[in-house]
Amino acid sequence: MSSLTDIEKRYLERLLQMGSGYVLDYSDVTYGAFFNKYSIDIHGPEYQVYGTSKAKKMRAFWDLEPDATVGKVLAEMLDSYVANCELSGAEVDMPILEKGRAAVDRLLGNSTKPNGQATENLFLDVEFSPPNISRLPIDVQIVPIVQKRLEEAQVALRVGANLSVILLCGSVLEAVLLGAAQNQPALFNDSRASPKDNSGTVKKFHEWSLAQFIDVSCEIGLLKPDVKKFGHGLRDFRNYIHPYQQLVSGFTPDQHTAKLCFQVLKAALADVAGER
Repeated sequence: MSSLTDIEKRYLERLLQMGSGYVLDYSDVTYGAFFNKYSIDIHGPEYQVYGTSKAKKMRAFWDLEPDATVGKVLAEMLDSYVANCELSGAEVDMPILEKGRAAVDRLLGNSTKPNGQATENLFLDVEFSPPNISRLPIDVQIVPIVQKRLEEAQVALRVGANLSVILLCGSVLEAVLLGAAQNQPALFNDSRASPKDNSGTVKKFHEWSLAQFIDVSCEIGLLKPDVKKFGHGLRDFRNYIHPYQQLVSGFTPDQHTAKLCFQVLKAALADVAGER
């Protein structure tokens, strides 16, 4: 019997899309063939104690087999989940995937990194190509400035000027999101997340903070959830433009922080340009 907890099972069921009785896109034949690799007859009567659907057989498998066997099967199935997302153009649910990977690592006896660190690494592993700047919704006169700052951020990243990377990334992201808001004012102003003054009136765009631009952009679907998650980190670090803010925090950005912020910017620009 595996030691999967109820919470772990919930995350895994979400990833394996078991809610309707299926498991990913496996047919009965491919499901059986998959388990045969592990010398398991998943269609056998011992795995039908809860029913005959593939999802119910999976739940029986979790209850009957030891941690090592369950861990190996789930590790490959989570790889299949990622492959299916990539091939279909669907978004990988990285926070939930990280929870699933952590459960598998525990079953296999592997050491795991703290949840936040593992999630960051998943995000950093994704390749985002620099977008076509001309496709961004910004004033044509701003395009060369944005392009120059992107180039400077890349140079700063290579030479280890970590704080410079963060400040450049924050300024570019705010400029692009402001441009997006000016391009579609009604969409941004009508968002439930739009900032309002004491009278309940939506603030003018020049009064919005970067955090508010990020929240609204995600709420209207312009930015994906992973950008919102890590974008607020960029927002916080960008506040180090004020030396006393950095002094109070007692934190000096390192190369990992700089890489994460640059990755946030590339992902955000790809979202806004519609190239992701």
